[in-house]
Amino acid sequence: MAIQTVAVVGASGNVGKPVTQALIKAGFKVTAIARESSTSTQPEGANVTKADFSSVESLTKALEGQDAVVITVASAAVGEQNPIIDAAIKAGAKRIIPSEFGHAPAKIKHPALNTLLGGKHKTLEYLIEQTKAHPATSWTGIATEPFFDWGLSAGLFGLDLENKTIKVYDSGNQTVATSRLAFVADAVISVLQRESETANKYISVAEFIVTQNQVKKIIEEELGAEFKVIPVKTSDLEEAGKAAIAQGNYGASFVPFLLAYNFGDSHGHGYKAEDADNEKLGLKAVNSADVKEAVKDWLKTQTY
Repeated sequence: MAIQTVAVVGASGNVGKPVTQALIKAGFKVTAIARESSTSTQPEGANVTKADFSSVESLTKALEGQDAVVITVASAAVGEQNPIIDAAIKAGAKRIIPSEFGHAPAKIKHPALNTLLGGKHKTLEYLIEQTKAHPATSWTGIATEPFFDWGLSAGLFGLDLENKTIKVYDSGNQTVATSRLAFVADAVISVLQRESETANKYISVAEFIVTQNQVKKIIEEELGAEFKVIPVKTSDLEEAGKAAIAQGNYGASFVPFLLAYNFGDSHGHGYKAEDADNEKLGLKAVNSADVKEAVKDWLKTQTY
């Protein structure tokens, strides 16, 4: 029987909310699993169950009757997914999708970032190990590359709409693969609808391949204003990340390293469209969507 019931762990978050809304729209019966202490508003149309995320017993009870479990917890909690995995298997879930969204850690050619993403590595290894031991449950990892719309809002592309400035990293010409959150949700749905084809596999998808300069040009055209460029050397970002680690502040090192990795001219990690699994999932091919329209849609959500 096809997957019908889906539990989303972290349904009120940046990734969880659009994923939950899209699942409901696609006809799945969705349950939002929230922490016992959570006061967040959960997506409309989802059943809501609270659980102790550190307790396998509590989580197992919350996950009973779910065909699939989609984990969308925030980056800070990605290393704490093991109790959810154990509970999903114990509850009889057929598919587990861990919080692998964003970069695929195994493909990142940056030692410091790989270390900082160690929680993701260990979680995936644990998930593979446990599903081998309990073959009634399978897994799918979904790498989507950085989130385009969220990244624009969070400043990852260096934009400051109010002051009409942009931090341009190195030349601004490094290509970056990226996906809007709605596309991430579409990827989750496609995986669940293709249960046998995606079982026990790591899927890589992306919506666009863009550069900072490309985004800058679109923004300037849409707003009719020239943005002042603030040049940033990614070598300086690397040094800032190393300094933070030297002070024991690992959290403060993540963003500098991430920006340097994504936008630096020297890493040679440019994403190749032919490496994406989009078409296997029935998703639009990389760059088939209009980046300009995506930027225009994002601008509509901003106040400046």
